[in-house]
Amino acid sequence: MPLTGIEIFKSLPKTNCGECGVPTCLAFAMSLAAGKAELSACPYISEEAKAKLEEASAPPIRTVTIGVGQRALKIGGETVMFRHEKRFENPPGLAILITDTMDGAEVDSRLERFKLLHYERVGLTLRPELAAVESVSGEAAKFASLVSKIKQNSDCRLILMSENPDILAAGLKECGDQRPLLYAATKDNLEPMVKLAKENSCPVVVKASGLDELSQLTTKLTEAGINDIVLDAGSRNIRRAFEEQVIIRRAALTKKFRPLGFPTIVFPCQMTDDPMKETVIASIFVAKYGGIIVLSDFQGHSLLPLLLERLNIYTDPQRPLATTEGIYEIGGPDENSPVLITSNFSLTYFIVSGEIETSKVSSWLLIKDTEGLSVMTSWAAGKFVADTIAPFVKKCGIGDRVKHHKLVIPGYIAAESGGLEEELPNWKTLVGPREGAHIPAYLKEWRP
Repeated sequence: MPLTGIEIFKSLPKTNCGECGVPTCLAFAMSLAAGKAELSACPYISEEAKAKLEEASAPPIRTVTIGVGQRALKIGGETVMFRHEKRFENPPGLAILITDTMDGAEVDSRLERFKLLHYERVGLTLRPELAAVESVSGEAAKFASLVSKIKQNSDCRLILMSENPDILAAGLKECGDQRPLLYAATKDNLEPMVKLAKENSCPVVVKASGLDELSQLTTKLTEAGINDIVLDAGSRNIRRAFEEQVIIRRAALTKKFRPLGFPTIVFPCQMTDDPMKETVIASIFVAKYGGIIVLSDFQGHSLLPLLLERLNIYTDPQRPLATTEGIYEIGGPDENSPVLITSNFSLTYFIVSGEIETSKVSSWLLIKDTEGLSVMTSWAAGKFVADTIAPFVKKCGIGDRVKHHKLVIPGYIAAESGGLEEELPNWKTLVGPREGAHIPAYLKEWRP
C-alpha cells in the first residue's frame, strides 16, 4: 500500500523551511502522498530517508524510460486499474514498424509520415513517438544500416527488434547513445541479452510463451541487475492478449506481484492483415493496458483517432486542460486592434480564438490564469473578477501595445465592468457577447 502523509512526515526533516514550495513539512508530506509533489523538492532530506521513501513509494508498475533528452518516452508507473480511481500516469507509446527488407522508398515514406502526422489540439501537439526497427533479413550489416538511416532522418525513439543478440549489437553501434528498447530477451538468449542490456544501459523486452514463463524470466533479469523491463507475454490472439494485459495489471496492482510489475508491449500489427481492424485492436490496448503499441504503418485517418483516444484517457480527470496565461496575437494585431480577455480553460480559448479568426478582425486576446476553469465557473469561484483581472492587465504589458485602452470582457461577467473601471482607471471596459458565436459580428462593429 502507498505510504500515508503521516508516515511520510515521520521521515522528513521537520524544518518547515518552505523551500519545497509549501509552508510546512506536514503539508509537503500530504502533497507527496497525493502524488502532487516530488521528493526531490525537499533540500534537507537525508539520503537514508530518501532511499526509504523512494523504495516505499515506488509504483507497483515500474516506470521505464526509452530514449534520451526531451523526447524520451516514459511508460509504466501506473498505480490504479481504472482511471476514475485517480488517473493514469504515462500514455502508451505508438510505434511504426520498419523492417530491413523494405525498399528504400518505402522506408522513406514511412519516415515522412512519422514526421508529418502531427496534430494540434487544445494547445497540445499530438504525435507518435517510436519506430520499431525489425531485422527480418537476419543480416547484421543490413540491420545496422537501416538503424543508422532512421536515426539520421527522424527524431523517433527506437525499438530494435531481433532475438539474435549479435544483430542487436550491430544496431546498438549505430544508436546506443539513444537508449533504444531491445526486443527481445527469451529463455533461449537470456544470458547474452542481459550482457547486452547492461553494457549499453538499455531497457529490454522480455518475451515468453505465457505468464508463468514471463514471470520466471523477469525474475532472472532482476536478479542479474536488469530492472528496466517491458513485458511481452507472446500472445497474438486478440482475446488472449487482452486477458493477459488485464491479468498483468491486476497481478501488479492488487497482488503486488513484482515479477509482473512492468509495462507491456503489444503488436496489433501481428494480429490482423486488415488495417482498419488493426486500428480497432490498437484502440483496445490504448485503454487496456498497453505500454507500447506497435502498428504496421501510420495513416492519418487511423492514427488521429488513436492519438485522441490516448489524450482523452490519459488526461488527469482531476485537472482541467489549461492554456498558458499571456497575450495571444490573432491575425496581425496593431495598436488599434481590439483587446479581448477570457479564462484559460483550453476549450474556452479555442472557441474564442476560433471565432476571432472567423471574424477576420486582427485582435489581441488576453488569457488570464483561472486554474483551467471556464468563464462562469472561475467567476463564481472568485478567480475571474475585477480584483484578479486588473493586476493581470497592468502587468502583462498590453497597455504598451495599444493606443485605445479598451478592454472587451465576456458578457457572462458583465457585473465586473464597474469594478474594472475602478481598478483600471485608464481603461474603458466594454461588455462583449455572452456566446462565442456572436464574437465575429461584435468585432466587425469594432471602432478604436
